Amino acid sequence: MKKGRSFLEEFKTFILRGNVMDMAVGVIIGGAFTAIVTSLNTDILTPIIGLFGGTDFSYLKVALGSGKNAPMLTYGNFITAVINFLITSFIIFCLVKAINKAADTASALRKKEEEEVLPTEKECPYCFSKINIKATRCPHCTSELDK
Repeated sequence: MKKGRSFLEEFKTFILRGNVMDMAVGVIIGGAFTAIVTSLNTDILTPIIGLFGGTDFSYLKVALGSGKNAPMLTYGNFITAVINFLITSFIIFCLVKAINKAADTASALRKKEEEEVLPTEKECPYCFSKINIKATRCPHCTSELDK
């Protein structure tokens, strides 16, 4: 009985981790995104391609036998699924590329801001202690500094 509780507690801890919740949200958004891409392909692209090819892919099929109840091999649906996959992959590629470019740009801007920070201290050439950059005399060794 105790093993069962510890297993359930461990499972609860696993489920409530942030990355599992993020993954669940990703799956839900991915499902919605797939529906959009499928609609784009089915309702817009396939009819346009059908104009050039003379047919709509979803109606391509072969009867595997004879008679009224013969099974049908609907290879047009497979072609549509492949097109959906290619469109989805291309859109995800473009999104990832745009996100990476934005991240690189933000990183370059941060790096540029860090480089633009002017130093406020310098090193005394005689005693090697840190002193104010505007100092003309070292407060530690009292040496006169070049301007």
